Amino acid sequence: MTAQRIAVLGTGKIGEVLVSGALRAGRPAGEILVTARRPERAAELAERYGVSVVSNAEAAKSADTLILTVKPQDMGTLLDELAPHIPADRLVISGAAGITTSFVADRLGIPGLPVVRVMTNTPALVDEAMSAISAGAHATDEHLRRAEEIFQPVGKTIRVPESQQDAVTALSGSGPAYFYFLVEAMIDAGILLGIPRATAHELIVQSAVGAAVMLRDSGEHPVKLREAVTSPAGTTIAAIRELENHAVRAALLSALEAARDRSRELASGN
Repeated sequence: MTAQRIAVLGTGKIGEVLVSGALRAGRPAGEILVTARRPERAAELAERYGVSVVSNAEAAKSADTLILTVKPQDMGTLLDELAPHIPADRLVISGAAGITTSFVADRLGIPGLPVVRVMTNTPALVDEAMSAISAGAHATDEHLRRAEEIFQPVGKTIRVPESQQDAVTALSGSGPAYFYFLVEAMIDAGILLGIPRATAHELIVQSAVGAAVMLRDSGEHPVKLREAVTSPAGTTIAAIRELENHAVRAALLSALEAARDRSRELASGN
């Protein structure tokens, strides 16, 4: 692994997962800096991982790669704090929804600064993240590889043009919530049908895990996998007819468009 210092700024749940992933991938704790808003959180991270806790300004001065994991509404304030301290040769990785690489570069005011944008998701907590990585105007292939090196220990990475990042946010960034919503509804349906909640939960969760593994490992189109379960005049087609009657597919399309549009709004500062 390349011997470079990384700093995770605003180390919440996802930031902590990246720290843990870097350590498990073999990066020495001495190469990792973290910042946290609350002193007790900083102490917790130092004790748990053996990493150095520093100020945002010190992180900007000392680390080769800065990973910004704060919420979108806090990004402008953080960038203003970093701007007087960050050298032009740093790589800045932004993980905030809707925040563009040009926003980061312009707010820092450093000509030629390489910025990479990453949209990951909460399955990073179990090393099953989907992280989409995009290069800013001055980011090179080497900068993208450095970003991949940081995010690959917690899941899968893919490179996409930045123009697709708002759609990525809608699909995979927010995606786990849609699945949880669907599982919640199916568990409620199980209760309606007379199955105890705990049993319904176990039935649906394992079915969801199994279906996801089949989708990932079989290489088959989801339509083909669905058709394999859908017998003529059977129970599955009766259920699918009701889903279509209630326009579930159209609702999903509208929901993801709404999520994409909200990501664009975040980028505009709303």
